[in-house]
Amino acid sequence: MGQKFDPITLEILWRRLISVVDEADGAVARTAFSSLLRDAHDYTCMFTDKKGRELAQGSFATPGQSGAMALGIKNLVNKLPLDEYKPGDAFITNDPWALAGHLNDICVISPIFYKDRVTAFTACVFHHSDIGGRVSSDNHDVYEDGLFIPLVKLYDGGVLNEAVMEMIRWNVRTPDEVTGDIRSQVAANHVCEEKIIQMLDEYKMDGLDDLADEIIGRTESSMREAIQQVPDGIYKAEGIVEQMEGKGDVVIKASIQVHGSDITVDLDGSSPQVDWGGNVVYNFTYAYVFMAMKSMFDPEIPNNDGCTVPIAMKAPEGSVVHCKFPAAVAARMQIGHFLTEIIYRAMAGVLPDRVIAGSGGTPATMNVFYGRRNNGSPWHSVIIRGGGMGASATNDGYYDFIFPANGANTPVEIFESDTPLIVETREIITDSGGAGKMKGGLGRRVIFKAPDDKYAPLPPVNLGIQSGRYRYPPEGLFGGKDGLKAQFLINGKPGNSYGLTQFGSGDEIIIDVAGGGGYGNPFERDVELVESDVANGYVSVEKAKEDYGVVIDLETMKSEPEETAKLRDSLNKGHDQGKSISF
Repeated sequence: MGQKFDPITLEILWRRLISVVDEADGAVARTAFSSLLRDAHDYTCMFTDKKGRELAQGSFATPGQSGAMALGIKNLVNKLPLDEYKPGDAFITNDPWALAGHLNDICVISPIFYKDRVTAFTACVFHHSDIGGRVSSDNHDVYEDGLFIPLVKLYDGGVLNEAVMEMIRWNVRTPDEVTGDIRSQVAANHVCEEKIIQMLDEYKMDGLDDLADEIIGRTESSMREAIQQVPDGIYKAEGIVEQMEGKGDVVIKASIQVHGSDITVDLDGSSPQVDWGGNVVYNFTYAYVFMAMKSMFDPEIPNNDGCTVPIAMKAPEGSVVHCKFPAAVAARMQIGHFLTEIIYRAMAGVLPDRVIAGSGGTPATMNVFYGRRNNGSPWHSVIIRGGGMGASATNDGYYDFIFPANGANTPVEIFESDTPLIVETREIITDSGGAGKMKGGLGRRVIFKAPDDKYAPLPPVNLGIQSGRYRYPPEGLFGGKDGLKAQFLINGKPGNSYGLTQFGSGDEIIIDVAGGGGYGNPFERDVELVESDVANGYVSVEKAKEDYGVVIDLETMKSEPEETAKLRDSLNKGHDQGKSISF
């Protein structure tokens, strides 16, 4: 008979497991070399039981990484029998099809031994700032994306495989940073191992098997109970995702079948894989489908293997959402991030209070800058930019938010210390949020400049952009208006937002990230909220009148009640209550 846990002890141990991973997270923040990890937090730590079933992840995880890891780690750790692992082993891989979808996401996996046998595995995926290759969204295959590391031993019984490290060093632009971050991954796994052993000793447990079964079983039951509240049926949506100039748009179709406590998401009919880096592997697609489902049905319960059991997904192999090797995948979020939004749209009719409108941070804007300083030394920096989050039934969208990817915005001071570039402006964009009863979040403008003085970098400065929303804005829901589209300008002229851009001293780069879509009829928005938006510079006087039917007195900066009532009445009669479905 397995060990039983009373409710209080179970809750303590459950939270203890999460705190263990959070301590590993903290180790990363203290030891990582790259700003992308230290400041933007583009990494995920987790640990599993000895079967590879996810038990806990960090409180601040990246959904694309964590969701893909939940599938991938299980397959990877079961490649070897348990008796072939040794204390001090650590494995490394960045196989996109095995884990998180592109080569920059490197995973380090370590077994955790207790009483001379494997009791768990700990793993972390870091988005490394560089993995070599051609830094561009318009790569044609994975060979252009960079260095491919199959699953190999990084440490064998505690002894470093120097050849693996040397191979990595000679294939990246900033070797000290990349190898330093890999060592940070090893350290994070060590922290996780140390704290798990400490917990097992403290509670006099023989291992994690019984606790894992209890936690995973309870989580599955909770998820199923939530799903059962939705009427059985098939719910559908499709989205159009823009491609680069000269190529046809991508279509993603989703058919969601709810049957009792089970959900099957079928992506049949989605476009074939494409001849550029936006292709999405199965694991990454599942990650964002799962993220949408989890956030709608059971957002409070901690993530673990039990959450995934009721949710199945079908995706045709060779499609853009289940691409085949050797497809280019470097920019997989440019399509993959839309999966969450498409799922929300499919379920909006039956769960209107649990979905949000389109977000300007979908997809996340990734800016990869690299080149050489005036002294010839290499530099490389990756920053993530958020946009306006979509509004919901009860809340305005957050401003400048990285959704659904999660992450943090890199401070200007950090970017300027890491690069020879200058950030001239970083500001939210007035009127960029879609109008609605609840307003879409505001997008953001950042202006970069290459100095033309003695500190100017050697030409060229290289910029790879992974982004979207240049042609199709984030769309509103239930009568809410679209958010403002993104734009990319070089010296005031439109640039290539998908290829590799090169610029030099004195050149100015403007990157506008889109605003979020609004939710509900804008003419039903509380007048006092509109007044506040105008006072704070979020909405202009002109747009207050045009989009919200609120007339602002320019002297008092307060609304004119009678004029506002008349205007709203006339505008409301012609308001379109329809729903849009394109992205």
